[in-house]
Amino acid sequence: MEFFIASVYAAGFGIAIAAFGCGLAQGMGLKAAVEGIARNPESSGKVTVTMLIGLAMIESLCIYALVVSLILIYAHPQAASIAGMVAGH
Repeated sequence: MEFFIASVYAAGFGIAIAAFGCGLAQGMGLKAAVEGIARNPESSGKVTVTMLIGLAMIESLCIYALVVSLILIYAHPQAASIAGMVAGH
């Protein structure tokens, strides 16, 4: 049971840190793209496409953290016994 509790804490902290980092990175990327377009409006097409690709890559890092967190919670050796204890209550 202690392993499950530690896994839940690790998953929670992991996704919180990933979401915080991804939010900061996306905000900084968007800020830089808007500043670049404001300085040179003719480059808005290229900047927008590059920004969207970059934001998608940053978002994929947060999704990877979510997948790892879900694996920590649901795919460990004690998952079946804990599910049985919860269903028994």
